Amino acid sequence: MLPKLTAALCGAVLCASLSTMAHADTYKVGTHPTFAPFEFSSTKGEITGFDLDLIKAIAKANGDEVQIESMPFDGLIPALLTGNLDLIISGMTITEARKHRVDFSKGYYDSNLSILIHKDKADVYTSAESLKGKTICVQIGTTGHAFADTISPDHVKALNNEPDAILELSNGGCEAVINDRPVNLYYLKRSKLTTLSEFVDPKFKENVDSFGIAVRKGQTDLLEKINTGLEKLEQSGELDQLHIKWFGQSASADKGVPPANEASDDATVGIKAAANQTAAEADAI
Repeated sequence: MLPKLTAALCGAVLCASLSTMAHADTYKVGTHPTFAPFEFSSTKGEITGFDLDLIKAIAKANGDEVQIESMPFDGLIPALLTGNLDLIISGMTITEARKHRVDFSKGYYDSNLSILIHKDKADVYTSAESLKGKTICVQIGTTGHAFADTISPDHVKALNNEPDAILELSNGGCEAVINDRPVNLYYLKRSKLTTLSEFVDPKFKENVDSFGIAVRKGQTDLLEKINTGLEKLEQSGELDQLHIKWFGQSASADKGVPPANEASDDATVGIKAAANQTAAEADAI
């Protein structure tokens, strides 16, 4: 009797295992790793960051897997629309223009813009309006780029990535850098450029950018899985742990402050190393 029972139990476990495997999906996830601490290439050449940890955790919570695909930012949405990607997670702001092309998960991170300037000009540049007519450096295709175009449209230097923008500012090639605050603070911390400082215009606090995970329109089942996975991470406390790891405090407390500690040895990607990333981010919407 025991051998038969054991065989029956083993058969049941095997069937359950095979059933789970049969329903596990692997999703191709697109990202452009020049947006630390959300996604960037580590010193070992691996793609890492908050977004990567998040999408892997969501997949695991749903019993699925992900395959990470690196590509230029401006190629992400086209690749999604043609079916070469299933998902996009790349610090992508949910905008009305983008919502015409793709569907977004609920927002997983709220951020606002900030401005980097030379410390010795802190009395000159006290608001975004004070930068009118001045040369502003931005990371191409970002919301910071779009905002800079509204206040100094003929004097915007759109560069490939944040390190390039900060280096240009440090070398006197522009008066300010405008970008998402967590990104500004992350690179400012790691660049060790003590001649620069950061401030937030009050109007930025009224216009919060919400980052979302993009899927093709009509992929309602996949979108539901992503949102369900996010809810699982919120309820389990794992989302808070990811925020603490990458931003230094919990999701409920995080307001885009700089990391309170070194999240990872791999997170030491410096300004000069990251500046070698030359893929353009030309998705202006």
